Amino acid sequence: MKIPLAYNLRNLVVRKTTTLMTALGIALTVAVLLAILSLVSGLRATLSSSGDPLKVLVLRRGSDSELVSNFLRTQFQDLKFKPGIATGRDGQPLASLELVTVVNLASVENPSGMNVTVRGLPASGLEMRHNVHILSGRWFDPGRNELAVGKLVAQRYPGARMGQKIHVGRSDWDIVGVFDAVRGAQDSEIWGGLDRLSADMQRVDVLSSALLQAKDAVAAAALANDIGNDQRLGMHALSEKEYYDLQMASGAPIEFVGIFVSIIMAIGSSFAAMNTMYAAVSRRAREIGTLRVLGFSQGSILFSFFLESVLLSALGGVLGCLLVLPLNGLTTGVGTSSFSELAFDFHMTPEIFLAGIAFAVVLGSLGGLFPARMASKKEILTALREV
Repeated sequence: MKIPLAYNLRNLVVRKTTTLMTALGIALTVAVLLAILSLVSGLRATLSSSGDPLKVLVLRRGSDSELVSNFLRTQFQDLKFKPGIATGRDGQPLASLELVTVVNLASVENPSGMNVTVRGLPASGLEMRHNVHILSGRWFDPGRNELAVGKLVAQRYPGARMGQKIHVGRSDWDIVGVFDAVRGAQDSEIWGGLDRLSADMQRVDVLSSALLQAKDAVAAAALANDIGNDQRLGMHALSEKEYYDLQMASGAPIEFVGIFVSIIMAIGSSFAAMNTMYAAVSRRAREIGTLRVLGFSQGSILFSFFLESVLLSALGGVLGCLLVLPLNGLTTGVGTSSFSELAFDFHMTPEIFLAGIAFAVVLGSLGGLFPARMASKKEILTALREV
């Protein structure tokens, strides 16, 4: 004969202070885990939406970042007529020679300043970024000291908003537009005309990288192999998607530390749930004896106390989900291999919430198993004598 579920629910309600304190301990553990998972999920979503498998990024051989790559204009002239490159509206190859540098700006979170990526690109570079559109203002005039900023830059850096001026290279530059890359990494960049920026930074001939638009997936793979095998160029190429996938290394330390802290907290929470259930068994000794007299078996008592621990931890899991819910959509940033900040949003998903509740249930199962076993092993007469 099974003990009714109402019995377990009533015990949790009657002992509401103990129930709440234990559930909050579990909730904090779950909240830490979910915060880390949503942070990494947001970073992964931003990077995965940034890369296009049909775009091929070309860097100096041995470089893993555009910032530390050197690319000569003469090399670009040989590169842009490689077979497999798509043509633009003007009939010219869709190949964009680009300059990448950083500028230090005071942010909302860090008044002392953070590095922000500044990218100089030609008209073909804008044409190739199909997912990017102007949100407010206009695009920069490539012949003037004008810049357009990503929406997350405008959001996080007060000095880089519409109508402001920022100092890049040797000059002050006007912010004339804010663009939206639809949650892509480009939202964390500042763009300007290539020739104007390279002249101002005295890097007319030595630039950073080239971006090529392939005709199709087969052409993209062939183009990357052709560039890598061309000893004259001394370059290596990879798809833009592969490049941004490699940037996920920035989130690995955060994920590791967060999960490590969650495991440490989980051990503490398991002991807290275990202590709570041991105390409940001690206080309810007569109840256990009475249940045995009424004919309930040892197995039903074990299952009842185990279920109570699981319900308690599930409550903690739900509370943990509620604690982190305000983080959803909150913008933060992380340093990348380009020595600049990549901004992104915390990204909560149903899978993350389910993982949090499942994690809490596992904690409750581990914490409730031994007390439930102790309750089921109590002798009837011994239990009835206990106060």
